[in-house]
Amino acid sequence: MELHTDIITTPPLDSASVVLLRDSSHGLQVLLLKRHQASNVLGGAYVFPGGKLDTADQHPSLLQCLSQDVATLHQRLCEPELSPPQAAGLFVAAVREAFEECRIFLGQGPDRKAGLHTLKNALDQGLSWSAAIQSLSLQLDTHDLVPWTRWITPRQASVTSKRFDTRFFIARVPEGQTAEHDNHETTEAWWTTPREALVRYWEHQIELAPPQIMGLVQLARHADTASALAEAHRRPPPIIEPEPFDQDGIRTICYPGDPQHSVRQRAFPGPTRLMFKNKRFEPERGLAALLDTSAVTP
Repeated sequence: MELHTDIITTPPLDSASVVLLRDSSHGLQVLLLKRHQASNVLGGAYVFPGGKLDTADQHPSLLQCLSQDVATLHQRLCEPELSPPQAAGLFVAAVREAFEECRIFLGQGPDRKAGLHTLKNALDQGLSWSAAIQSLSLQLDTHDLVPWTRWITPRQASVTSKRFDTRFFIARVPEGQTAEHDNHETTEAWWTTPREALVRYWEHQIELAPPQIMGLVQLARHADTASALAEAHRRPPPIIEPEPFDQDGIRTICYPGDPQHSVRQRAFPGPTRLMFKNKRFEPERGLAALLDTSAVTP
C-alpha cells in the first residue's frame, strides 16, 4: 500500500458501504472483498462492499420501492442536514453496491429466488438497476440495514487520491444467499471472523485500509450478529474524521479520543491512532492493540 501526500481540494464524494454479517460455528463472520489489483482506489486491498452515491439512487420512482418511507430513513440516518431523498438514496446505494459487487440482495419480491435470477439477467442484458427493480416489482429491504459509522476522508488523504464521505451500514446476510465476487471490481469474496482477518493482516497476508482495520476491531468484540446489530441500534452512527500528522517522520492518523485529535470523546474501541510503517498502517502496540477487547465500548 502506497502513502499519498497530496492535499485534496475537492469536497468528499457521498458514498455508502455495507458490512455483511453472518453467524457460523466459528462465531461472527464478516464478508470482505478483494479489490482488483488494477483498481485506482485501494487496489488489492480487502474491503467491505460499497461505492459512490448515484443520482439515480435518489430518483422518486426508485424510492417508492423501499420497505420504509423516505422520512423514516432520513430520521434513521441521523443527518438532519441532508435532504430526505439524499438520505434514503444512501440506503439504496448500500443495497445496490452489495448486489453489484457480491450478488447479495437485501430485498424481496413475489418469489425471492426467482427474483434474484431475473434481476441478474435483467442487469446482464443492460437494464439499469433502477429500471430492473421497478420492472420486476422488487422491494429493497431497509429495515435490517442499520447505520453503523460515518467516515469522512481528510484533505490529506493517506491511502487514496480521492475524498469520500462514507456511511457504513451493517446487515445480516439473508438466509440462503451466497456471496460471489464480480471479477471486475473484485477478485475474491471471503467470509472470515474479524479476529482472523486482523491476524492475517498483521502477518502480511492481506492488505486493509484504516476504516476496515478499525471496523474489524469493533466487530471482534461481538460474539454474533445479534450482538453487533443491537450495538448499532442503540446509538447514532459516530462521525469519524481522521486527523493525520507526522510524528518522528512517520505519518500518523489519529481518531476521536486520541490526545492529538480535536474530538476528545472516543468513537469506537481499540487504538486511537495508526502509524504508517512497512507500507501499511499499524497501531503502537501492534497486534495486541487490534485484538484487545478489554476496553469499554463507548
